[in-house]
Amino acid sequence: MRRILNVILLITATLGAATSVHAQTQKGNLMVGTDLLNIMGTFQNGNNQFNLGISPKLGYFLQDNFVLGAEVDFSVNTSKTFSTFNYSVSPFARYYFDDKKLEFSKRARFFLEANVGFAGTNTKDKITDASTSTNGLAIGFGPGLAYFITPNVALEALLKYDLTVGFGNSTTTNRIGLNLGFQIYLPTKHAKEIVNEEKKNFRRNG
Repeated sequence: MRRILNVILLITATLGAATSVHAQTQKGNLMVGTDLLNIMGTFQNGNNQFNLGISPKLGYFLQDNFVLGAEVDFSVNTSKTFSTFNYSVSPFARYYFDDKKLEFSKRARFFLEANVGFAGTNTKDKITDASTSTNGLAIGFGPGLAYFITPNVALEALLKYDLTVGFGNSTTTNRIGLNLGFQIYLPTKHAKEIVNEEKKNFRRNG
């Protein structure tokens, strides 16, 4: 716990030193964060199922406004009649629009995100004990909005459609989700400073 707090304090201090950086989505930057709230409707066999979960992400800007990375999604939902478990592991790509015609605030940036990976949806009916599962190729895409509360930290909303095609007693699953979370945008040199400082702390504390 102490090390986690040290990392948080170090990131905060580093971001404070980087407040003069305005190009959050420039080439070479890192993006790290998570969706804290994932409200998802699953349309399978005529049933609507709503799930809450988290989706941590890590990305690297290969070009200005274009980031490539990886994400992990995990969500669980239970009720009196059913329980559902969703998961996915996939690379993702995101492009930020740099068009003043779409800009309603200097703090806001619209983007499009897409991913292709492996995912699964497994649902069990608690009354009949019947189960439905789909595991296989996952494809997702949708628009989003990043609102920068500081020069390096943005609150995000992403409306996304997800399709899973594969094996199981149900070959396809369609989902529409609203993801709410945050992302931290770090210049590479500041990210290296955080990693190196944490390595020093680890060696000192054993």
